[in-house]
Amino acid sequence: MLLPAKSEVTRQLRRYRVCQLAVVAAPADLASRAALEDSGYTLCVLMGERNVREAAEAARRYLRTDLITYLREQNARTRAAAPGRRRRR
Repeated sequence: MLLPAKSEVTRQLRRYRVCQLAVVAAPADLASRAALEDSGYTLCVLMGERNVREAAEAARRYLRTDLITYLREQNARTRAAAPGRRRRR
C-alpha cells in the first residue's frame, strides 16, 4: 500500500478545513462550494476513502501516528468492516 507524504496530507487536510470555513462563512458562494468539493475529493483519493469524513479522519490518524501503527489500525478497521468475511484456518 502506497501512502502519501505526511507533508502533503497536512497540506490537503488544511486546505479542506479552510474550504469548509469559507462555505460556512458564505454558503451561497458557488466558488467556495466547488473548492470544498474539489478539496474533499482530493483528500478522499489521497487517503483511499470513499467519503470525506472518513478521509479526514484517516488523515488525522495518519498524521498523529507512525507508519506501522497507522497500517495496523487500517488493517484492523478493514477487517472489522468486511461483512461476512471468514477467517482462514
